[in-house]
Amino acid sequence: MEHYVTLFDSLFLPQGLALHESLEKCAGEYCLWILCVDKDASNVLCKLSLPNVKLIKLDEVETPELLEVKKERTRAEYCWTLTPFAPRFVFEASFEVKRVTYIDADMWFLKNPEWIFNELEKSEKNVLITDHAYAAEYDHSATSGQYCVQFVTFIRDSSEPVRKWWEERCIEWCYNRIEDGKFGDQKYLDDWPQRFENHVHVLERQEWMLAPWNASRFPYSNAVMYHFHGVRLLKNNSVNLGSYKLPKVLLQYVYKPYIGSLKQAVAKLNKVGYIPKEQQAKIALLRIVKDVLFGFYTQLWQFKIIHVKKL
Repeated sequence: MEHYVTLFDSLFLPQGLALHESLEKCAGEYCLWILCVDKDASNVLCKLSLPNVKLIKLDEVETPELLEVKKERTRAEYCWTLTPFAPRFVFEASFEVKRVTYIDADMWFLKNPEWIFNELEKSEKNVLITDHAYAAEYDHSATSGQYCVQFVTFIRDSSEPVRKWWEERCIEWCYNRIEDGKFGDQKYLDDWPQRFENHVHVLERQEWMLAPWNASRFPYSNAVMYHFHGVRLLKNNSVNLGSYKLPKVLLQYVYKPYIGSLKQAVAKLNKVGYIPKEQQAKIALLRIVKDVLFGFYTQLWQFKIIHVKKL
């Protein structure tokens, strides 16, 4: 059985449910651990009682050092700070877990990820990270990092020098700004293949891990999973697809099914009496799909909002 851990608050419940649905379809035998960042997320997920899911309530596992830095960080920054702690919480919760993979809530499985774990096992390393593999026009490796905190695997005990080092760095500094070669929890990964040469394996098959920043480089049919970075639910049954230029074939065969999965997620949430929140309020120029969640067509266009709301 593969174990995964993700974390999100009530704002990202639709993405979290879509991730779970994709695991149900593609992942084989698995367990998804969800670190619930707020009480609404915990309460809703308890009501839903999703199969193959185990919940971790944040207020039951927060350490004194986490509570101290929580005072000075935004919700997003604190979530980034929690990332290296999430695998630790799973290992501490169950001694039966031998391997756990942190995964972002806006990831979506298209195929069984067994090939990825086979590659890690062949490498004989105990940590797996993935390259952003940017297309040239979207290369932000200098600021956002070469490697992406989207899918990071740790093997119990043997990976602890890496995970613990990352945890300590994120406690020291984890902010949504570029400063002294750091950015959030992510830039810390840049030198892992050298710093932890005997521990860290970088996924060689970059085309297995697609995202909007590399979608023009690889055929979507090769992807094992897709990172829906920037997708946000808006008012009036609209969806912001983000600022990247996306291939039409990708919109048809990857984004359209994902929007359908979000629609199902919203329906599940409504059934337990929860109305999802608008995920983005301050917008100037968007590439959006309107009426896809509850409508019958998927026409794409540029949409300009003249009156911008204040956050």
